[in-house]
Amino acid sequence: MEKHIPRIMISGTSSGCGKTTVACAVMRALSRRGLRVGAFKCGPDYIDPMFHAAITGEKGANLDSFFFDDETLRFLLWKKAKNKDINVIEGVMGFYDGIAMTDEGGASDISRRLKCPVVLTVPARGAALSVMAVIGGFVSFYPDNLICGVILNGCSPHMYETLKREIEKHFGARVRPLGFMPHMPDCSLESRRLGLVTAAEVKELEKKADALSQMAEKCIDLDALAALANEAAPLWINEITLPRFEPVRIAVAHDEAFSFYYDDSLSALSDMGAELVSVSPVHDRRLPEGVFGLYLGGGYPELHAEALSSNTEMIQSVKNALSRGLPCIAECGGFMYLTERIGEYPMAGVIRGKTFDTGKLSRFGYVELTAKRDNMLCRAGQKIRAHEFHYWDSEFPGEAFAAKKPSGRAWDAAYASSRLYAGYPHFHFYSNIDFAINFYKACLEEKHKNDRKD
Repeated sequence: MEKHIPRIMISGTSSGCGKTTVACAVMRALSRRGLRVGAFKCGPDYIDPMFHAAITGEKGANLDSFFFDDETLRFLLWKKAKNKDINVIEGVMGFYDGIAMTDEGGASDISRRLKCPVVLTVPARGAALSVMAVIGGFVSFYPDNLICGVILNGCSPHMYETLKREIEKHFGARVRPLGFMPHMPDCSLESRRLGLVTAAEVKELEKKADALSQMAEKCIDLDALAALANEAAPLWINEITLPRFEPVRIAVAHDEAFSFYYDDSLSALSDMGAELVSVSPVHDRRLPEGVFGLYLGGGYPELHAEALSSNTEMIQSVKNALSRGLPCIAECGGFMYLTERIGEYPMAGVIRGKTFDTGKLSRFGYVELTAKRDNMLCRAGQKIRAHEFHYWDSEFPGEAFAAKKPSGRAWDAAYASSRLYAGYPHFHFYSNIDFAINFYKACLEEKHKNDRKD
């Protein structure tokens, strides 16, 4: 079925050019106009969608052309966008930056696959006519790009008027100047070496968002941007229908230590019938009653290791549950929680070895996982695409899957059994939906086992 999906991508010239700030400012301003704004992030990033959700009041979603084939990519866009007035997609890194020295998996690749008009965020602070060369380079580098507008970041009102005339003179109707954002140091989003802090950690986020919104309303041509979004070409959508099972309760760790989840992955479990129950390994004393699965996602457990370690009741509850066969997925931070130690702090000890700070990114980037033996999620030989991003490593990172980067580099990764997946790689269920189905079935088996005991 062919669908009209109003959409615009806000990308940038590089990481740090201000595209997240501009995207959040635009999303908030459109929301304050009373529009329902769909928010999306290119690539595997967890943190930007948290900001998008806080800014718009709508759950964000990831669009990733390494994880998903084109049909799935279009479906996941439509799934979140179908009831929205306008949809804003934030790019990743620089517009042409993808896997290795290609644009595969990058913003330009995703914009082509989704036929999405692109507005380029161009840093203009400390520059004048050179801004034209930057725009010209991006517009001409791949002639089939969909760049149709620019927003100048860190620009003064006076300089913008001058640059606007130059853009109109040099590029005509090919690229429209859509406004600017001035330098706003009071609205910067805090960061740490792993990237931005999570939305919940940003001080006065609502105040900052409103200030950005007011500036966007004043300095960006939101009407023209919305018009470009409405001009986006229709997309052919094949709906993906998941099987429906009897209900089962699954605990999902969610607190300051664990917050990295793809919303569409959690929705896949809900769409199959799951009741997702939040649990905090930092604050709660035990797993909720009547849960038959556990999802320990990623996050920053190393920043909260002392609090996690001191909650010995929760650690014992998790150990007991897993020893009884509770199905569990533990990704990255969740995997670290199941090891013997995070740094000097004792953890659950379900998996041997300790985790330690390497001081640098370890095995960073996209991988394809191939199961080396049958396990809870898949059969031997089955694959799912995944991503690693971590500074901490483990003495024993596991060897149940063969992990291979697009460059060809390979290593072993993760632990897997009939009731457990635990490892550094994060994956999205829609990369291979059978993994979600098999996890759900394992949770149902656990439920039925307990029913027989009763």
